[in-house]
Amino acid sequence: MSNPEVKKEDWERKLLENLALASLREQRRARIWGIFFKSLTFTYLFILMFVALGWVGDGKVRITDKHTALIDLKGIITADSVSSADKINASLQSAFQDKNTKGIVLRINSPGGSPVQAGYINDEIRRLRAKYPEIPLYAVIGDICASGGYYVAAAADKIFVDKASLVGSIGVLMDGFGFTGTLEKLGVERRLLTAGENKGFLDPFTPLDPAQRDHATTLLREIHEQFIRVVQQGRGERLKDKPEIFSGIVWTGQKSIDLGLADEMGSAEYVAREIVEAETLVDFTPREGLADLFSKRISQIAMSILTNTEWTLK
Repeated sequence: MSNPEVKKEDWERKLLENLALASLREQRRARIWGIFFKSLTFTYLFILMFVALGWVGDGKVRITDKHTALIDLKGIITADSVSSADKINASLQSAFQDKNTKGIVLRINSPGGSPVQAGYINDEIRRLRAKYPEIPLYAVIGDICASGGYYVAAAADKIFVDKASLVGSIGVLMDGFGFTGTLEKLGVERRLLTAGENKGFLDPFTPLDPAQRDHATTLLREIHEQFIRVVQQGRGERLKDKPEIFSGIVWTGQKSIDLGLADEMGSAEYVAREIVEAETLVDFTPREGLADLFSKRISQIAMSILTNTEWTLK
C-alpha cells in the first residue's frame, strides 16, 4: 500500500523541478532575445557608419568619387549658432582638404548676423581659395542672402541666385528702445552707477546723449565702410557703379545680377552638374550635437509652458 506522504513529497519535488526548468528556459530565452536585439543594434550602427563613409550604395554616390562638397549656411550668423564661424570654417576646411572635392557649393539662406562672425568666414574662404586654387567655391543663394549673409557670399568665385531670391542689404544697424520717463511714471527709481562718463552708453532709460549718438553713428559708418570694401574686393569689376547698392536695400535675384551683386541663375544641383561637372553632392554641413538639440528642445518646452502656448514635436 503506497504511502501518501511519499506521494506528496514526490509531487512537490516534481513541481519544483518543473518550475526550475521553466525558469531556466525563460532565462535562456531572454538571453537569446537579448543577444538578438544587441546584434541587430550593432548591425544597424555598422550600416549607418558604412553609409556615412560612402562604403555602400548603388555605385553612384561614394565619398571616394569626385564630388561637389555642399555646405549649408542657414539662419542668423552668430557665435552660438549652427552657422557660427567656428562651425562653418571647420566644414570649409574639411571640404577643401578632401582629395576628391572637385568644387564647393556654399548654399546660403541667411538674413545676416554678426559682422565679426561673417568677417571670419569671409577671411577663411579667401584663405582657402588661395591655398587650393584648383578648387572653386560657389555661393548659391536660397530665399535670402542679406547683410552678413552677403558679406560671406562676396568671397565666392561666383554667386548663383533664384529669380525670387532677396539679395543685398549692404548696411549696418544698431537698434534699441528709449524708455525715458517710463520708470518715473511707474513709480520705480532706477539707480545706475558708473565709473567712466560713457559707461552707460546708449542707456535706454536716460535721454539720448548727442555725443554718444554721434559716436555710435561713427562706429556704424566705419563698419559699413569695411563691408563696402569687402564687397568691392570680392566682386571687383562685376559690380556696377551705383551708390544705391550700398544703401542697405535688398533686390530680387534678377536685379542683383543686373547690379553685379550676383552672376547667374542656378541651384546647388545645377552648379554641381553644369559648372563643377561633379553631379554628386556630398554634405559637409556642420550639424548640431545631441546635447545641443536636447537643450534646444527643453528650452522650447519650457518657453511654451511659461507662455501657455501649444507645441508639437516634429
